[in-house]
Amino acid sequence: MAPFDGFPGLPRPSPVLDEVTRQDNAAGSVVPQADDGPLLDAYSNAVSTAVTRTSPAVVHIRVERAAGVRGKREGSGSGFIITPDGYVVTNSHVAGAASALEITLPDGRIAPGELVGDDPDSDLALLKIGLPGLVHGQFADSARVRVGQIAIAIGSPLGFQHTVTAGIVSALGRSMRGQTGRLLDNIIQTDAALNPGNSGGPLVDSTGNVIGVNTAVILPAQGICFAIAANTAERVIVALIREGKVRRAYLGVGGQDASLARRIVRHFDLAHESGVRVNSVAAGSPADVAGIRVGDVIVAFGDAAVTGIDALHRLLAGGRIGDGVELAVLRRDRRLTLHVTPRESSRR
Repeated sequence: MAPFDGFPGLPRPSPVLDEVTRQDNAAGSVVPQADDGPLLDAYSNAVSTAVTRTSPAVVHIRVERAAGVRGKREGSGSGFIITPDGYVVTNSHVAGAASALEITLPDGRIAPGELVGDDPDSDLALLKIGLPGLVHGQFADSARVRVGQIAIAIGSPLGFQHTVTAGIVSALGRSMRGQTGRLLDNIIQTDAALNPGNSGGPLVDSTGNVIGVNTAVILPAQGICFAIAANTAERVIVALIREGKVRRAYLGVGGQDASLARRIVRHFDLAHESGVRVNSVAAGSPADVAGIRVGDVIVAFGDAAVTGIDALHRLLAGGRIGDGVELAVLRRDRRLTLHVTPRESSRR
């Protein structure tokens, strides 16, 4: 039988490579392969170390709400202890309007929870429990979070307490609509798996510090989950501890986003092509006192451009309460500057 001479039409192996292979085989040597073991071990160690540090502070929250003549409705979620004296952070949609709260710790202890403050606009709530010997988590500076870094979620998805999932930070600076309709800014996107029941639990980095509060998933999608950034959460929690609420400024207008015709943009020398069209003005409100009318289009708040409702909401922070500001509006063929003094919103 003739020796095999390769497949017709395909190049034969190089004689030089043949000789190298023959010598390696004769010597019993094998070309070394890259070893991913150390990298995998480093990743595993980072995740397990972070979980060991933070998980004792993560709690399961059982919630009861009044349901009218039908009695009570029950739900559950997650949270985490942030101080040795028992302050617990969770989502507003988990604990808000609860008639009773029951907190279960990882060591099996159970205690009633007290709702200290609730801020639906940021989807955050603060609870308090009275137990000794509590382990607490720490907030990281979420401004230093980077896309691609390890993100670890700890919570009670679907009632399975103290479940850990890990992934990465997929994106930063996302915005999403809260339960009140207000836009939530500075949201962290992660592919760490979240499910119903994870809400209110911590999203932590590889050191075990909290970079976000898990808040939402996009159910039809896979690996698209969101957390409220730690810096936002810390600011809201401080306000809830001090005053039991988050102070926000109030104008008293109802409106909608409005596109502006190019001729109007050019005529008034605007740097943007949209504003807020006023649909209603509450009687006696700061807007009413300032002379704002239905049909006006708000285009500026102080030195800041108003391109839509969300932009106006961002500008109405607590620091604006009682602070007079010039409001630029378009009314028919005129641009007017009105002086308005926002008041504190009474919504809790």
